[in-house]
Amino acid sequence: MRRFRTLNISSGLTGLAGAAVLSLALAGCGASGTGAGSASGGASAGADTISVVASTNVYGDIAEVVGGDAVSVTSLINSAAQDPHSYEATARDRLAVSEADLVIANGGGYDSFLQTLVEATGKDPEAVITAVDVSGLASAAGSEASGHADGEAHEEEGQGGEHGHDAGVNEHVWYDLSAVGKVADAVASKLAAMAPDQAAEIEQNAAAFREGLAGLEADREALARTVSGTAVVATDPVPLYLLDALGLKNLTPADFMEAAEEGSDASPAALMRTEDLAASPSVRFVAYNEQTESSQTRQVRSAAEKAGTAVVDFSETLPEGQHYLDWMKTNLENIAAAAGSAG
Repeated sequence: MRRFRTLNISSGLTGLAGAAVLSLALAGCGASGTGAGSASGGASAGADTISVVASTNVYGDIAEVVGGDAVSVTSLINSAAQDPHSYEATARDRLAVSEADLVIANGGGYDSFLQTLVEATGKDPEAVITAVDVSGLASAAGSEASGHADGEAHEEEGQGGEHGHDAGVNEHVWYDLSAVGKVADAVASKLAAMAPDQAAEIEQNAAAFREGLAGLEADREALARTVSGTAVVATDPVPLYLLDALGLKNLTPADFMEAAEEGSDASPAALMRTEDLAASPSVRFVAYNEQTESSQTRQVRSAAEKAGTAVVDFSETLPEGQHYLDWMKTNLENIAAAAGSAG
Protein backbone atom coordinates (compact mmCIF):
# COMPACT_ATOMS: atom_id res chain seq x y z
CA MET A 1 0.00 0.00 0.00
CA ARG A 2 1.19 3.53 -0.64
CA ARG A 3 2.83 5.43 2.15
CA PHE A 4 0.90 8.56 2.97
CA ARG A 5 2.69 11.87 2.55
CA THR A 6 1.07 14.50 4.74
CA LEU A 7 0.49 17.77 2.91
CA ASN A 8 1.11 21.04 4.68
CA ILE A 9 -2.39 22.46 4.89
CA SER A 10 -3.05 25.47 7.07
CA SER A 11 -5.13 24.73 10.16
CA GLY A 12 -7.65 27.11 11.67
CA LEU A 13 -7.61 24.96 14.80
CA THR A 14 -3.89 24.82 15.51
CA GLY A 15 -1.79 27.23 17.49
CA LEU A 16 -2.89 29.47 20.32
CA ALA A 17 -5.87 30.96 18.50
CA GLY A 18 -7.29 27.55 17.72
CA ALA A 19 -6.69 26.36 21.26
CA ALA A 20 -8.62 29.33 22.60
CA VAL A 21 -11.55 28.58 20.32
CA LEU A 22 -11.68 24.96 21.35
CA SER A 23 -11.26 25.69 25.04
CA LEU A 24 -14.43 27.77 24.94
CA ALA A 25 -16.44 25.29 22.93
CA LEU A 26 -15.28 22.13 24.65
CA ALA A 27 -15.05 23.35 28.24
CA GLY A 28 -16.82 20.95 30.54
CA CYS A 29 -17.54 18.38 27.84
CA GLY A 30 -16.19 14.89 27.97
CA ALA A 31 -15.72 12.90 24.79
CA SER A 32 -19.11 12.18 23.32
CA GLY A 33 -20.04 8.60 23.87
CA THR A 34 -23.36 8.46 25.60
CA GLY A 35 -25.92 5.75 25.30
CA ALA A 36 -29.62 5.60 26.03
CA GLY A 37 -30.19 5.79 29.74
CA SER A 38 -26.96 7.68 30.42
CA ALA A 39 -26.15 11.35 30.15
CA SER A 40 -23.07 13.43 29.44
CA GLY A 41 -22.24 17.03 28.78
CA GLY A 42 -21.29 20.02 30.85
CA ALA A 43 -23.70 19.20 33.68
CA SER A 44 -25.10 16.21 35.44
CA ALA A 45 -28.69 15.32 34.59
CA GLY A 46 -31.06 17.24 36.82
CA ALA A 47 -34.18 19.35 37.01
CA ASP A 48 -32.31 22.49 35.96
CA THR A 49 -30.67 21.02 32.85
CA ILE A 50 -32.18 20.64 29.40
CA SER A 51 -32.51 16.99 28.41
CA VAL A 52 -31.34 16.42 24.83
CA VAL A 53 -31.62 13.14 22.92
CA ALA A 54 -29.69 12.74 19.66
CA SER A 55 -29.85 9.88 17.20
CA THR A 56 -26.04 9.59 17.01
CA ASN A 57 -23.11 10.88 19.00
CA VAL A 58 -22.27 13.24 16.12
CA TYR A 59 -25.30 15.36 16.96
CA GLY A 60 -24.94 14.58 20.65
CA ASP A 61 -21.46 16.10 20.60
CA ILE A 62 -22.68 19.25 18.86
CA ALA A 63 -25.41 19.63 21.49
CA GLU A 64 -22.88 19.15 24.31
CA VAL A 65 -20.42 21.65 22.88
CA VAL A 66 -23.09 24.29 22.22
CA GLY A 67 -25.16 23.65 25.34
CA GLY A 68 -22.34 23.37 27.85
CA ASP A 69 -23.60 23.38 31.42
CA ALA A 70 -27.20 23.89 30.28
CA VAL A 71 -27.65 20.39 28.85
CA SER A 72 -27.63 16.72 29.64
CA VAL A 73 -27.22 14.72 26.42
CA THR A 74 -28.12 11.16 25.51
CA SER A 75 -26.89 9.74 22.18
CA LEU A 76 -28.81 6.64 21.13
CA ILE A 77 -26.04 5.44 18.81
CA ASN A 78 -22.56 6.00 20.13
CA SER A 79 -20.36 3.22 18.78
CA ALA A 80 -18.71 2.45 15.48
CA ALA A 81 -20.00 -1.10 15.96
CA GLN A 82 -23.57 0.15 15.44
CA ASP A 83 -25.01 0.75 11.97
CA PRO A 84 -27.57 3.59 12.14
CA HIS A 85 -29.27 2.31 8.98
CA SER A 86 -30.33 -0.91 10.68
CA TYR A 87 -30.52 0.18 14.32
CA GLU A 88 -33.54 -1.07 16.27
CA ALA A 89 -34.71 1.19 19.08
CA THR A 90 -35.11 -0.18 22.59
CA ALA A 91 -37.58 0.51 25.39
CA ARG A 92 -34.88 2.63 27.04
CA ASP A 93 -34.58 4.69 23.87
CA ARG A 94 -38.33 5.29 23.87
CA LEU A 95 -38.22 6.41 27.49
CA ALA A 96 -35.31 8.77 26.77
CA VAL A 97 -37.20 10.36 23.86
CA SER A 98 -40.41 10.69 25.86
CA GLU A 99 -38.56 12.59 28.60
CA ALA A 100 -36.41 14.75 26.29
CA ASP A 101 -36.81 18.51 26.08
CA LEU A 102 -35.08 18.53 22.69
CA VAL A 103 -34.55 15.78 20.11
CA ILE A 104 -31.95 15.99 17.33
CA ALA A 105 -32.41 13.68 14.34
CA ASN A 106 -30.52 13.42 11.09
CA GLY A 107 -33.60 12.76 8.95
CA GLY A 108 -33.72 11.89 5.28
CA GLY A 109 -34.53 8.26 6.11
CA TYR A 110 -31.19 7.79 7.85
CA ASP A 111 -32.41 7.38 11.42
CA SER A 112 -36.05 6.51 10.84
CA PHE A 113 -36.11 4.67 14.17
CA LEU A 114 -35.97 8.06 15.91
CA GLN A 115 -38.80 9.49 13.82
CA THR A 116 -40.86 6.46 14.84
CA LEU A 117 -40.09 7.14 18.51
CA VAL A 118 -40.94 10.84 18.14
CA GLU A 119 -44.33 9.97 16.69
CA ALA A 120 -45.01 7.18 19.17
CA THR A 121 -44.30 9.42 22.16
CA GLY A 122 -46.29 12.37 20.82
CA LYS A 123 -43.28 14.67 20.89
CA ASP A 124 -44.03 18.28 19.95
CA PRO A 125 -42.54 18.96 16.48
CA GLU A 126 -41.14 22.23 17.87
CA ALA A 127 -38.95 20.14 20.17
CA VAL A 128 -37.34 18.28 17.25
CA ILE A 129 -34.44 19.45 15.07
CA THR A 130 -33.94 17.49 11.84
CA ALA A 131 -30.51 18.07 10.34
CA VAL A 132 -31.45 17.29 6.73
CA ASP A 133 -34.26 19.85 6.86
CA VAL A 134 -32.16 22.51 8.59
CA SER A 135 -29.26 22.01 6.19
CA GLY A 136 -31.22 23.03 3.10
CA LEU A 137 -29.47 20.27 1.16
CA ALA A 138 -32.72 18.41 0.51
CA SER A 139 -34.19 21.48 -1.19
CA ALA A 140 -31.02 21.92 -3.22
CA ALA A 141 -31.15 18.29 -4.32
CA GLY A 142 -34.79 18.69 -5.31
CA SER A 143 -33.97 21.74 -7.42
CA GLU A 144 -31.12 19.89 -9.10
CA ALA A 145 -33.38 16.90 -9.82
CA SER A 146 -36.00 19.14 -11.42
CA GLY A 147 -33.28 20.56 -13.61
CA HIS A 148 -32.91 17.12 -15.18
CA ALA A 149 -36.60 16.76 -15.96
CA ASP A 150 -35.84 16.89 -19.66
CA GLY A 151 -34.73 13.28 -19.33
CA GLU A 152 -31.07 13.92 -19.82
CA ALA A 153 -29.31 10.82 -18.53
CA HIS A 154 -26.65 10.96 -15.85
CA GLU A 155 -23.33 9.38 -16.56
CA GLU A 156 -23.11 6.07 -14.78
CA GLU A 157 -19.85 6.80 -13.00
CA GLY A 158 -19.42 9.56 -10.48
CA GLN A 159 -23.16 9.88 -9.72
CA GLY A 160 -23.26 7.64 -6.67
CA GLY A 161 -23.72 10.54 -4.30
CA GLU A 162 -27.18 11.22 -5.67
CA HIS A 163 -28.61 8.04 -4.21
CA GLY A 164 -30.06 8.78 -0.78
CA HIS A 165 -32.96 7.35 1.13
CA ASP A 166 -35.37 10.23 0.49
CA ALA A 167 -35.99 11.65 -2.98
CA GLY A 168 -32.42 11.33 -4.18
CA VAL A 169 -30.92 13.18 -1.20
CA ASN A 170 -27.57 12.09 0.20
CA GLU A 171 -28.69 12.16 3.82
CA HIS A 172 -25.21 12.07 5.36
CA VAL A 173 -25.26 15.82 5.90
CA TRP A 174 -22.80 15.90 8.84
CA TYR A 175 -19.98 15.62 6.28
CA ASP A 176 -21.05 19.04 4.96
CA LEU A 177 -19.47 21.71 7.18
CA SER A 178 -21.98 24.40 6.24
CA ALA A 179 -24.86 22.08 7.12
CA VAL A 180 -23.33 21.36 10.51
CA GLY A 181 -23.04 25.08 11.16
CA LYS A 182 -26.75 25.47 10.48
CA VAL A 183 -27.54 22.59 12.83
CA ALA A 184 -25.42 24.16 15.56
CA ASP A 185 -27.23 27.47 15.10
CA ALA A 186 -30.61 25.72 15.32
CA VAL A 187 -29.51 23.92 18.49
CA ALA A 188 -28.27 27.18 20.02
CA SER A 189 -31.54 28.93 19.21
CA LYS A 190 -33.67 26.20 20.78
CA LEU A 191 -31.49 25.89 23.88
CA ALA A 192 -31.31 29.65 24.45
CA ALA A 193 -35.09 29.86 24.33
CA MET A 194 -35.38 27.01 26.84
CA ALA A 195 -32.74 28.43 29.20
CA PRO A 196 -32.79 32.23 28.82
CA ASP A 197 -30.59 32.71 31.90
CA GLN A 198 -27.84 30.76 30.13
CA ALA A 199 -28.45 32.16 26.65
CA ALA A 200 -25.27 34.25 26.66
CA GLU A 201 -23.10 31.23 27.47
CA ILE A 202 -24.89 29.12 24.88
CA GLU A 203 -24.32 31.73 22.18
CA GLN A 204 -20.67 32.07 23.21
CA ASN A 205 -20.24 28.31 22.84
CA ALA A 206 -22.01 28.35 19.46
CA ALA A 207 -19.82 31.22 18.26
CA ALA A 208 -16.69 29.30 19.25
CA PHE A 209 -17.96 26.23 17.43
CA ARG A 210 -18.70 28.29 14.31
CA GLU A 211 -15.17 29.72 14.47
CA GLY A 212 -13.83 26.16 14.60
CA LEU A 213 -15.91 25.26 11.57
CA ALA A 214 -14.56 28.33 9.75
CA GLY A 215 -11.05 27.07 10.40
CA LEU A 216 -11.94 23.68 8.96
CA GLU A 217 -13.49 25.32 5.91
CA ALA A 218 -10.28 27.27 5.35
CA ASP A 219 -8.30 24.03 5.60
CA ARG A 220 -10.67 22.34 3.19
CA GLU A 221 -10.39 25.13 0.64
CA ALA A 222 -6.60 25.10 0.87
CA LEU A 223 -6.56 21.35 0.35
CA ALA A 224 -8.99 21.59 -2.56
CA ARG A 225 -6.54 23.81 -4.42
CA THR A 226 -4.08 20.92 -4.27
CA VAL A 227 -6.27 17.85 -4.81
CA SER A 228 -9.18 19.05 -6.97
CA GLY A 229 -9.72 16.74 -9.92
CA THR A 230 -8.06 13.76 -8.24
CA ALA A 231 -9.88 10.51 -9.02
CA VAL A 232 -11.23 8.42 -6.13
CA VAL A 233 -13.56 5.50 -5.47
CA ALA A 234 -15.96 5.30 -2.50
CA THR A 235 -17.64 2.23 -1.04
CA ASP A 236 -20.78 4.19 -0.12
CA PRO A 237 -22.09 7.80 -0.12
CA VAL A 238 -21.25 8.67 3.52
CA PRO A 239 -18.25 11.00 2.90
CA LEU A 240 -19.33 12.33 -0.50
CA TYR A 241 -20.24 15.85 0.65
CA LEU A 242 -16.68 16.28 1.89
CA LEU A 243 -15.13 14.65 -1.18
CA ASP A 244 -17.26 16.79 -3.50
CA ALA A 245 -16.33 19.98 -1.62
CA LEU A 246 -12.68 19.12 -2.24
CA GLY A 247 -13.31 18.77 -5.96
CA LEU A 248 -12.40 15.10 -5.99
CA LYS A 249 -13.64 13.09 -8.96
CA ASN A 250 -15.77 10.18 -7.77
CA LEU A 251 -15.50 7.33 -10.31
CA THR A 252 -17.59 4.81 -8.36
CA PRO A 253 -20.17 3.11 -10.58
CA ALA A 254 -23.62 4.35 -9.58
CA ASP A 255 -25.14 0.88 -9.36
CA PHE A 256 -22.45 -0.22 -6.90
CA MET A 257 -22.97 2.88 -4.77
CA GLU A 258 -26.73 2.47 -4.77
CA ALA A 259 -26.50 -1.16 -3.72
CA ALA A 260 -24.16 -0.23 -0.86
CA GLU A 261 -26.54 2.48 0.32
CA GLU A 262 -29.47 0.09 0.28
CA GLY A 263 -27.54 -2.62 2.11
CA SER A 264 -27.72 -5.06 -0.79
CA ASP A 265 -25.16 -6.66 -3.07
CA ALA A 266 -24.22 -5.02 -6.33
CA SER A 267 -24.27 -7.08 -9.49
CA PRO A 268 -21.12 -9.08 -10.28
CA ALA A 269 -20.45 -6.75 -13.19
CA ALA A 270 -20.72 -3.63 -11.00
CA LEU A 271 -18.46 -5.21 -8.38
CA MET A 272 -15.86 -6.09 -11.00
CA ARG A 273 -15.88 -2.54 -12.41
CA THR A 274 -15.45 -1.12 -8.92
CA GLU A 275 -12.57 -3.48 -8.11
CA ASP A 276 -10.89 -2.60 -11.39
CA LEU A 277 -11.21 1.11 -10.64
CA ALA A 278 -9.89 0.66 -7.08
CA ALA A 279 -6.81 -1.04 -8.52
CA SER A 280 -6.35 1.48 -11.32
CA PRO A 281 -3.26 3.73 -11.27
CA SER A 282 -5.56 6.66 -12.09
CA VAL A 283 -7.38 6.35 -8.75
CA ARG A 284 -5.52 7.90 -5.85
CA PHE A 285 -7.50 6.42 -2.96
CA VAL A 286 -10.58 4.45 -1.92
CA ALA A 287 -12.90 6.10 0.62
CA TYR A 288 -13.99 3.24 2.85
CA ASN A 289 -16.91 3.21 5.30
CA GLU A 290 -16.03 0.78 8.06
CA GLN A 291 -19.54 0.78 9.54
CA THR A 292 -21.23 -0.59 6.43
CA GLU A 293 -18.52 -3.10 5.62
CA SER A 294 -19.67 -6.11 3.60
CA SER A 295 -18.04 -8.94 1.70
CA GLN A 296 -18.19 -6.83 -1.45
CA THR A 297 -16.63 -3.73 0.09
CA ARG A 298 -13.91 -5.92 1.57
CA GLN A 299 -13.22 -7.21 -1.95
CA VAL A 300 -12.89 -3.64 -3.19
CA ARG A 301 -10.54 -2.80 -0.34
CA SER A 302 -8.46 -5.91 -1.02
CA ALA A 303 -8.18 -5.00 -4.69
CA ALA A 304 -6.98 -1.52 -3.76
CA GLU A 305 -4.44 -2.74 -1.24
CA LYS A 306 -3.01 -5.34 -3.60
CA ALA A 307 -2.54 -2.65 -6.24
CA GLY A 308 -0.98 -0.20 -3.80
CA THR A 309 -3.92 2.20 -3.86
CA ALA A 310 -4.35 4.10 -0.61
CA VAL A 311 -7.46 3.44 1.52
CA VAL A 312 -8.94 6.18 3.71
CA ASP A 313 -11.32 5.00 6.43
CA PHE A 314 -14.45 6.99 7.28
CA SER A 315 -17.14 6.38 9.87
CA GLU A 316 -20.70 7.47 10.58
CA THR A 317 -20.22 8.08 14.30
CA LEU A 318 -17.54 9.87 16.28
CA PRO A 319 -14.42 7.86 17.03
CA GLU A 320 -13.92 7.33 20.73
CA GLY A 321 -12.30 10.28 22.46
CA GLN A 322 -12.89 12.80 19.66
CA HIS A 323 -15.20 15.77 19.23
CA TYR A 324 -16.74 16.71 15.88
CA LEU A 325 -14.16 19.39 15.03
CA ASP A 326 -11.25 17.07 15.85
CA TRP A 327 -12.81 14.29 13.80
CA MET A 328 -13.30 16.38 10.67
CA LYS A 329 -9.79 17.80 10.96
CA THR A 330 -8.45 14.24 11.08
CA ASN A 331 -10.51 13.32 8.01
CA LEU A 332 -9.01 16.23 6.08
CA GLU A 333 -5.51 15.26 7.14
CA ASN A 334 -6.08 11.66 6.07
CA ILE A 335 -7.39 12.77 2.68
CA ALA A 336 -4.42 15.11 2.25
CA ALA A 337 -2.01 12.28 2.97
CA ALA A 338 -3.72 9.85 0.60
CA ALA A 339 -4.44 12.27 -2.25
CA GLY A 340 -0.93 13.62 -2.08
CA SER A 341 0.74 10.21 -2.03
CA ALA A 342 2.87 9.24 -4.96
CA GLY A 343 1.65 6.48 -7.22
